[in-house]
Amino acid sequence: MADATGEHYYLAELHRLKGEQLLAQAAGRALSLAAAGGALVAGTGSAAMAPAEGCFNQSITIARRQSARSLELRAVMSLARLYQEQGKHQQAFDLLAPTYRGFTEGFDTADLRDARMLLDELS
Repeated sequence: MADATGEHYYLAELHRLKGEQLLAQAAGRALSLAAAGGALVAGTGSAAMAPAEGCFNQSITIARRQSARSLELRAVMSLARLYQEQGKHQQAFDLLAPTYRGFTEGFDTADLRDARMLLDELS
């Protein structure tokens, strides 16, 4: 869609949202499989998370290239949450902390408040 319109500012956000959608679909499939088998599945396998991780990394790269700090923060938060779910708490913290520290204002915005809460959970 962005290529068709020539509008690329939100390309990073589109990649992030695609990653979130892939995670939601994988979780839905896992729950469907669990219901069919009568067992409860707590999470999705890492193979199912790999495409989403790729989308988040692509989003981060694009946002950094565009100097779109808010979009970068959102993508970093999505990837950090994925790492948190995988038990990679230190990796999640190490990814999010420098991005969060790069902000000098706007700490009352929803994104920065969410980032601070996630950092607190990870530390």
